[in-house]
Amino acid sequence: MEKVEWKVDGMDCTNCALTISKYLDKQGLKNIKVNFIGGDVSFDLNETKNKEQLAKGIASLGYTVVNESHAANSKPRFTFFTNHLQRFIFCLPFTAILMLHMLPWHIHFLMNPWIQLVICLPVYIVGMSYFGVSAVKSLRSGIPNMNVLIAIGATAAFVYSLIGTIGNFGMDYVFYETTATIITLVFLGEWVEHKSVETTQKELNKLAAQQKVMANMIAFDDEHKENIFPVENTQLRVGDLILIKTGEQVPMDCKILWGNVYVNEALLTGESNPVQKQKKDTLIGGSLIMDGSVKAQVTAVGKDTVLSNILNLVKQAQGEKPPIQQLADKISAVFVPLVLGISLLTFLINYFAFDIDATAALMRSIAVLVISCPCAMGLATPAAIAVGLGRAAKNGILFRNAKSLELFKDIKTVVFDKTGTLTKGQFTISGFQSNNLPEEEFKRIVFSLEKYSNHPIAKVIINDWKINNAIAWKKIEEIKGVGMRGEDGEGNIYQLGINNSDAVNKNQNTHTAYLVKNNIEIGWVDMEDEIREESKKVISYLHSKNIKTILLSGDTWERCKKVADETGIKEVIAEKKPAEKLQAIEQLTNANATAMVGDGINDAPALAKATIGISMSDASQLAMQSAQVVLMNKGIQHLPLALGLGKHTFLTIKQNLFWAFIYNIVAIPIAAIGLLHPGVAALAMGFSDVVLAINSIKLNYKKVV
Repeated sequence: MEKVEWKVDGMDCTNCALTISKYLDKQGLKNIKVNFIGGDVSFDLNETKNKEQLAKGIASLGYTVVNESHAANSKPRFTFFTNHLQRFIFCLPFTAILMLHMLPWHIHFLMNPWIQLVICLPVYIVGMSYFGVSAVKSLRSGIPNMNVLIAIGATAAFVYSLIGTIGNFGMDYVFYETTATIITLVFLGEWVEHKSVETTQKELNKLAAQQKVMANMIAFDDEHKENIFPVENTQLRVGDLILIKTGEQVPMDCKILWGNVYVNEALLTGESNPVQKQKKDTLIGGSLIMDGSVKAQVTAVGKDTVLSNILNLVKQAQGEKPPIQQLADKISAVFVPLVLGISLLTFLINYFAFDIDATAALMRSIAVLVISCPCAMGLATPAAIAVGLGRAAKNGILFRNAKSLELFKDIKTVVFDKTGTLTKGQFTISGFQSNNLPEEEFKRIVFSLEKYSNHPIAKVIINDWKINNAIAWKKIEEIKGVGMRGEDGEGNIYQLGINNSDAVNKNQNTHTAYLVKNNIEIGWVDMEDEIREESKKVISYLHSKNIKTILLSGDTWERCKKVADETGIKEVIAEKKPAEKLQAIEQLTNANATAMVGDGINDAPALAKATIGISMSDASQLAMQSAQVVLMNKGIQHLPLALGLGKHTFLTIKQNLFWAFIYNIVAIPIAAIGLLHPGVAALAMGFSDVVLAINSIKLNYKKVV
C-alpha cells in the first residue's frame, strides 16, 4: 500500500481540511491526515484508486494538488488574481469611493443608486468569484465553510440594495457600500491571517529550505582524471562522489572517504558548536562545513535522508489532532449551519418581536453572518502546534505526534536508562583478569564473543582488542539484558555478561562483565563510562519542578547507585532484564504519568509502554520508531526544553481556544442587537484569527524552561 503525501493549495480553515478529509474517506482511503496550516495531505492509497482521479476530485472541491503534474490541468490557465492582497488592492478604490457618500458633506453624483451599483459591481464580481465559488463547492461537499457566511452576507446586502434601486425606494434601501466593505475587508483580513499563519511555520520552512542546494559532483573522464562540476543536490544518487568545502552545506547524507572537517549541525540538533568529523564518519545533509574539505560518498537521497525524515516526522505530528482539539472540530463542523440559523432568527426576532424596520433587521442579520468566525476554533490548536513543533525541531527535539505535546503537562515521573543516557556510553577498558588462562587467549575469547554484539561495551572491546584469529563458533547468540553465549566446535559453552551465572559469586558485584566457561568463571573485564556533564543539571531541574526521577538499568546495583549519587537521583531500580524493565515501567505508568528516557534500541519495549518514551538518538530510523520524542543532539541537555515546550504549547492551545470561543460567544450577540455595522464586523472577523496566530508565535520566543 503506497503512502501518498501531497501539498494542497486553497485550504483556509479547519472546514476546508474536514472537506478534503471527508472526500478522501468516502473514497475508502485509510490513515488520512490533513493539516490546513501547512497544506499537507497524506493517506494510504488503495489498489482501487489512482492519484490522478483523487487529485481531480480534490480540484472539484475548489483546492489544488500542487505537487502532482497532472493536477496542473485543474488550475485555470489564466487568473487575474493569485492572492488576497491583490484582490484587496483591486477592491479598495471602489470601496473607498462608495464610502464617500457617508461623509457629512454629500457628493451628489454618488447619491445616485445606479452609479453606486456600477461602482460596487466589480467588487461584488471579484468577491463572488472567490467567496461565492468556494461557498458553492463547500455546500456541494456537505461541509459548509466560512465563505458561505461571507457570500450570503455580501449577497444579501447587494440584492437588497438592487431591489431598492430598481424599485426606486430611496437611499434608505441602498447598501452597496456594505457589500463592498464586507468583501474588501475580509480580503484584507484573510491576507493578514495567511501571513500570520505562515509565520507559525517559520522554523519548519527553514528546514525545508535546506533540502535544495548545489553540490560539487566528482566524475572521472576516459583517462581516469578527476573532474568536478556543479549539480543540484536533487540530481545526486546513492554512491555518487562529492566534494564539500569550507562554508558549503552538506548536500545529502554521505560518508567521508577523505579529509576531516568541523561541522555545524545546529540546523538538526540545536547545538552551534562545531563537531569534528573524519574518514568513515557520516555527514548529515543540511549541516554546514565550518572548516576543512572532504571527499564523500552519498549514502541517502530524497525521502531517505535524515533531514527529510525529520521534516516528515514534524509534518505528521502537525497533522495529528490532540484530544483537546476534538471538541473544537465537532463545533466547527456544525458552526456554519448554526450561524445561518442564528442570522435568520436575528432578522425575524428584530423585525417581528422588537418592531425593528426591515432594513435595520437585515443589517443586524448580515453583521451576525460576517462577524462569526469558525476559522478561529479550527486555527487554535494547529497554530500552536506548528510553532511548538517548529521550535522543538530547531533545537533537535522531534515529536512523533502532537498528543505527546499535550501529555507532557501530566508527567510526574521521569525514568532514565543509565548507559548512553546519563552516561556518555563511551566506554574505556579500565582492567581485566584471566584465571588460569593466558592473557592473549582470554582476549581472543572475549573478542570472538563481542564481535557478534552491537552493545556499546562490545564496540569498545572490538576496537581496542583487534584479534585476527577469532574463534569460529558453532553456535552464537546474544541474550538481551544478559550478554553473549557461544558454543565452540568442541562443545564448550562460553558466556560473557553480567554475574547471572551460578559460577559467579553473587556477593561479588564489582566487575562489568564476567567470562564463564562451562559454568566456571575464568575471568572478568572492567569498563568505565563517563557521566554526561549535563546530567546533574537536568536532574536538578526536574526536582525543582517536583518531578520524581528514577534510574532503571540492567547494570549492577553498585554501578547504578554510584551514577545515581553523582547525578542526584534518589531511587534506583537495577539489574533488570528488558522484560523486567517493561514490567517496572508498566507499574510506574499505572501509578503516575511517566516519561522514560533511553537509547531507543535496547529499551524499545519500555519506551513504548511509558506515557511518553523519549529516545536518545543519533538520528537512526530505529530510534525514531521507538519513542514518541527523539532527542537529536546526543545528550539530555534539551530534555527540560522538551518538557517546557510540551507544557507551554498546551497552555497556548488552551488560551487560543478560550479566545476563539469567547470571541464568537460575545461577538454574535453584539451583532444581533445592532451594535456592530457589517463593515466593522467584517474587519473584526478578519483579524480575530490574527490574534490567535500572534499568541501562537509568542511561543517561539517565550521562556519555557
